[in-house]
Amino acid sequence: MQHVYEGKTKSVFKREDGLYVLVLKDDVTGEDGQIDPGANSIMGQLPGMGKASLKMSAYYFELLHQQGVKTHYVDHDMEQNTMVVKPVEFFGEGIEVICRFTAWGSFVRRYGKYCAPGKKLDALVEITLKDDDRGDPLITRDALEQLGIMTPEEYDILKQAAQKIAGIIKTDLENRQLALYDIKFEFGRFEDDIILIDDISGGNMRVFDQKGVQVGPLELSALITG
Repeated sequence: MQHVYEGKTKSVFKREDGLYVLVLKDDVTGEDGQIDPGANSIMGQLPGMGKASLKMSAYYFELLHQQGVKTHYVDHDMEQNTMVVKPVEFFGEGIEVICRFTAWGSFVRRYGKYCAPGKKLDALVEITLKDDDRGDPLITRDALEQLGIMTPEEYDILKQAAQKIAGIIKTDLENRQLALYDIKFEFGRFEDDIILIDDISGGNMRVFDQKGVQVGPLELSALITG
């Protein structure tokens, strides 16, 4: 396999058949000792995180496929700690899509004049550019269009997809007495579709239990996949 990319939390390889292989690492992003899905820096390693992320991703990708949601997921291998995915075209050099159900973290830091932590949000969608040097800036629908990153039609499709997928995951967590505060997705183009890519793991979402305590990514994976 050809090594094509080394990310914060995964290594990416290309197979001869054109499919890609993701190797999920134990690295987690965060700041000030707190795991943060939207952070730009690696906080450290959490032993077992890579395998936990793979198990949880496989579970949710398969759940989404059962509900007719298109993703890049093809297969996984727990022994090799790898996930096989379809090739996709990125929007620009990559975007991140956050769907928020509760005001928390960076959202409150930005908009704290208008909301307190814990304010309920109605599947609010934000898009950021993957650009570590500029702190992954937020970008608007108009800017995405005028910079040639995404058409308005693609934006609408992506937003609806993010809300639908987040809703499916939120419901699954609620069935386990857990609350989804926010979740980070990535999307790309595949043939004529806009599909979900990357992984769906505890490191990409904030989840709280009934006592209001945040559930760590390893514990969350164990609760979801056993």
